[in-house]
Parts: sequence; structure tokens; C-alpha cells
Amino acid sequence: MTTERNHPESAPWILKGFWRAAWTAVRGTQEDYTSGSLTRAMILLAIPMMLELLMESTFTLVDTYFVGKLGAAAVAITGLSGALIVVVFAIAIGLSMGATAMVSRRIGEGDPEGAGLAAGQSVLAGVLISIPVSLGGALLAPSLLALMGGSPAVIAGWAYPAVLFGGSVTIFLLFLNNAIFRGAGDAVIAMRALALANLLNCILDPCLIFGWGPFPKWGLMGAAVATTIGRGTGVAYQFVMLFRGELRLRVRRAHFAVNAPVMKRLLRISLTGIIQYSVATASWIGVARIVALFGSVALAGYTIATRLILASILVSWGLSQAAATLVGQCLGARKPDRAERAVWLAGFYNIAFLSSVSIVFWVLAKLLIGFFTTDRAVALIGSEALRFFSLGQVFAAYGMVFTSAFNGAGDTDTPTYINFICYWVFELPVAYALAHIAGWGPTGVYVAVAGSSVIWAGIGFLWFRRGAWKTRTV
Repeated sequence: MTTERNHPESAPWILKGFWRAAWTAVRGTQEDYTSGSLTRAMILLAIPMMLELLMESTFTLVDTYFVGKLGAAAVAITGLSGALIVVVFAIAIGLSMGATAMVSRRIGEGDPEGAGLAAGQSVLAGVLISIPVSLGGALLAPSLLALMGGSPAVIAGWAYPAVLFGGSVTIFLLFLNNAIFRGAGDAVIAMRALALANLLNCILDPCLIFGWGPFPKWGLMGAAVATTIGRGTGVAYQFVMLFRGELRLRVRRAHFAVNAPVMKRLLRISLTGIIQYSVATASWIGVARIVALFGSVALAGYTIATRLILASILVSWGLSQAAATLVGQCLGARKPDRAERAVWLAGFYNIAFLSSVSIVFWVLAKLLIGFFTTDRAVALIGSEALRFFSLGQVFAAYGMVFTSAFNGAGDTDTPTYINFICYWVFELPVAYALAHIAGWGPTGVYVAVAGSSVIWAGIGFLWFRRGAWKTRTV
């Protein structure tokens, strides 16, 4: 009988088995992650998730690259719009937490029917919630840009956020379906969905922005249309896979009918998750609003830097999500000690990855920012922001893993409290005080953002060591 001790997680095993496991991860495999080597389980889950979220971040990087050709005002529009649309992401990710926690727990318990029911209820909730979000965001886009402190030139670009909000159902479903796949341990399906969506976005972006070939020249709005079409195509692929019945869970039409007990449990977990991410994203909006007071050039530089940081953080978030899946499945299989060891292992790998990325960002800051803009003033501000942010993300490595562990266990309350302390009690007040009262300008904002990552990791560590998450029921 195979046991965890039969798979020594030593350096020789890692060197010999990494590429084989990595190739298996990309091809896709169905394994029992509640037993066997944790290192292998981490590789099989993390690599598809990291690639998936890398491709999610590519959406914004591709938009930033092509939109950068339209000038600083256009980049500023995408920056403020990103700070607004992140509210949609907060709700979608909050719902995804509930989906991942419930699906992974049912899979760990050996209940694929229960996992399918949880998946169906998650999708139903996402569709219903997306309707008012889409309508409200699309209709109020100009007012929202004005509220964020956008200049008249920025407000004139309201069509960009209006299209993104209007198609927000694709954001909800893309996140929710992928959370279902990840919770079931079928992370490669989520990766393929994002690959398809991203490919279409990369092709359509320049075509619809600049009017290449037979396509209309829609300018900035074209970037939003391309992104929405790409995401919608990815969602269509996801549904095909959900209904084919070849995964660990099987989703049937009956699972989309309202099931009050399951929906109640899902919303209970997800509501706190939504609040958790709303606290974080409201802080992001607040930080963007503080930077916007220094003008479009400062906002453009800040926007480019944050999107580069977001790209690296989303990749490392994929590694964190592997920990969330392992925690959920191992708790379902009544193996809390294995769940805890998975978290420490994920944290080790995550800090190794983000430390390496931070060094690259620090050394090549000017070159990387300059790739997205030819404006020297924007590049100067952006490179300074990138260096400060890269320092903070070293600490964020463990903060992300602890947060994912809590969420994977169904404990969405704890990260909510942590986010409130880090972002509302510390980050926003300190950012404003340093930027405007102390007179540090945008630099004060960057210092506050980096400092909040340190606090995030420290508090997460203390709460994780308490171990209350191991007894959470889902």
C-alpha cells in the first residue's frame, strides 16, 4: 500500500521528478490528492493554476500594451476603470471561495454528486448576481469615473468601463467555473479555458483598437470588446467540459435548480468572501483615487506598475490556490495535519518565486515600464512604484498562502478581519498621510502599499498558527 512516507520529498526526488510531474500537470491527470507525495500534489495542482492566472493577468497586460499607443489619458482610463471593475472581481472571487471550499470538501469526502450540486448552485448564484452589477455599472460608468477623480479627458472614455461592466457575467462565470475545476482537482481545465480566452483577446485587441483589416476602429472601447469576447468564449468551453461528465464531479441540469440548503451554505461562505475582497478592492480604489489627485501622468505610471505587479501576484496566487484545494480535500478526508503541511510547503515555494520576481522588477524597473510607455515622466513614476511594490510582494507571498488556506477550509471570516486591519486601518490612512500631509507625493502611497503587505503576512502567520481553521465545517 502506498503511503506518504514512500514518497520522500528530498532534493534528489524533486530534481528527478519535477519535469515529469510538470508535464503530467499540463497534460491533465486525475489523482487522489489526499494521499501520496505533497510535493507531487503541489506541482500537479499549482502549475496549471499558475499558468491559468498568468493568462488572466495577460488580459490586462495586453490591453495596457496596445492602449499605451493611444497616450497617457487612455492608460489613465484603463487604470481607473480597472479600479472600478475590480469590484466585480471581488464579488466573483468571493463566490468562487464558496465554490472551491464546498466542491473540494465534497471531493475529499468521496461525494461527487454533492460536488456537482455545489457547482450548479454556484453558477446559478453567479448569473443572478451578475445581472444588477452589469446594468448598474454600464449605466453609471461616466459618473463612476468622475467620482474617482478622473479628468474630463478620462471621463470621455466612459465606453471602456461600460462595456466591461456590461459583460461582467463572463467575469463571474469564468471565475466560478474555474473555481469549480480547481476545487475538484481538475486545474488543467481551468488553464485551458483561460488559454482560449486569452488567445482570442490577443488577436482581437489590436484589430478592434486600430481597425486592422475588416475590423472597425473602435479605439479604447475595442480593447473592452475584445476582452469580453475572449472571456465569453472561455466560458462556453467551460460549460462544454462541465456537462461532458468526464471530470471528478458531474454537473447535470437538475443541479441548476435552486436547492435552498446548499445555496444557503454557499452564500454564507461566499458572503464573507465577498466582503473580504470588497475590503481589499475598496482599498485599491481608494489608493487609485489618492494617486489620481496628482494628475494623469502619475496615475498612468502607477497603473503600469500595478499591472506588472498584478501579473506576478496572480501567478503566485495560483500556487496559493493549490494550497486551498489541498486544504479543502484533506480536511474532507479528515487529514488536518497533511493540510497544514501543504500550506507550509506552498508558502516556501511562493516566497522563492516572488523573491526572484522582485529582484527582476527592482533591477529592470525602468526597462519594464518603458516597454509600455514612451512618456519619460510616466516611466519615471512607474519605475519608482514598481520598485516599492516589489519589496512588498516578498512578504505578500506568505500572506496569500495563509489567506488561501483559510478560504479553502471555508473560514472566510478570518481573512476578512485581516484585510480590514491591513488595508483600512493601515494602508489607506497612511497612504493619504504620507502623500498629502507629509508631502511625499505618490512615493508616500507606494510606501504604504508595501508596508501593508508586511502586516498582512505577520497577522496571517499568527492566526494560522492558532489552528482554528482545521475545525471549520462546510
